[in-house]
Amino acid sequence: MKAVALGLLIAAAIIYVITRWAENQGGPVWVGFVRAMAEAGMVGALADWFAVTALFKRPMGLPIPHTAIIKTRKDSLGESLGDFVGTNFLAEDVVRDKLRNAEIPRRVGVWLEDEDHAERVTSELATAARGAVQVLRDEDVQEVVEQLVVRKVLEQQWGPPLGRILGQVFADGSHHKLVDLVCDRAYDWVRDNHETVMRVVSQRAPSWSPRFFDSLVADKIYAEVLAFAWAVKTDQDHPMRKAVDRFLVEFADDLQNDERTIAKAEQIKWQIVQHPEVQNLVSSAWGTAKKMLLDAAEDPSSALRLRVRDGLRTLGRRLAEEEALRSKVDTWLENAAAYVVSNYRPEITTLITDTVRRWDAEETSRKIEIQVGRDLQFIRINGTVIGALAGLTIHTVSHLFL
Repeated sequence: MKAVALGLLIAAAIIYVITRWAENQGGPVWVGFVRAMAEAGMVGALADWFAVTALFKRPMGLPIPHTAIIKTRKDSLGESLGDFVGTNFLAEDVVRDKLRNAEIPRRVGVWLEDEDHAERVTSELATAARGAVQVLRDEDVQEVVEQLVVRKVLEQQWGPPLGRILGQVFADGSHHKLVDLVCDRAYDWVRDNHETVMRVVSQRAPSWSPRFFDSLVADKIYAEVLAFAWAVKTDQDHPMRKAVDRFLVEFADDLQNDERTIAKAEQIKWQIVQHPEVQNLVSSAWGTAKKMLLDAAEDPSSALRLRVRDGLRTLGRRLAEEEALRSKVDTWLENAAAYVVSNYRPEITTLITDTVRRWDAEETSRKIEIQVGRDLQFIRINGTVIGALAGLTIHTVSHLFL
């Protein structure tokens, strides 16, 4: 294209020389019109050559002001480009409008509803989960577990919250089944341990007491204990049951209000937490959870992956069908994007300005010239043509009216 533009300039120059010579030799009138066209075409071609060349380099190497614009003003052009993008593309109303017209929730919903797509996302999530779990150091996770779980448990008193829970349970009568079970087991034990009761009574009897008398007493005591156990088992209003209910209600109240009971609960809490078995359980909790998570992530048929896949398909179906949910998600996306462009627009546009600033000026100018230079050469061509037409018009007007 440079050759074409230069060829037109040379052609105009040759025509000018020839017509100028012919005009001096007394040639016909039309020669003057051609000479004016060629002369004006040369002027237009040279002017536009200077304009196009001045963008990328100094014409003929001369230090003319406001030339080699790309090289000398590269950084300011990058800043202007960043400002232009930030103002016109990262404006909050523009971003909101683009997101709203894109219908992202509906498209994502339709895509996720497909079983293959949901399986693909599940697989990618499983891969990400495996990577995250394997990157985490066990000792770091263990420390977090101890800080967030164990220490949090130790900081809280057990007595009052446990007392409130038990109080609610006892008030609802939910404990009666447990009391029934204890009474049943107590009766069964007494019924099935006649020899044990007899032996205990015999051991407690005085040495001077006759053996047959001890047997009679033991039988009597066993019968009374068995009858008592049966009465407690079968009579829901038995005084023993009521005494148990009163004891439990008072115990729940003491856990909330009695300082000694609360302190005792705290002591028991520390004993439980500091027990070696509990410590081992806490230490191995992350290892166990890690293994379970890795196994579930590896197995495509695991319950975890199936639940995730089904959950994604359900979410996709809802996004595709429920306008209210899509509207809510659209609002979330718009608000999030608006927050980002409102608060981090300078940081985003800095990516443009910093990238342009790192470019080499000479290389940048050359690359831009290669990309747009072909179109710019049409300016030179058009300048030659338009200049020639303008010269012809001016010369014609001069002959007609001057």
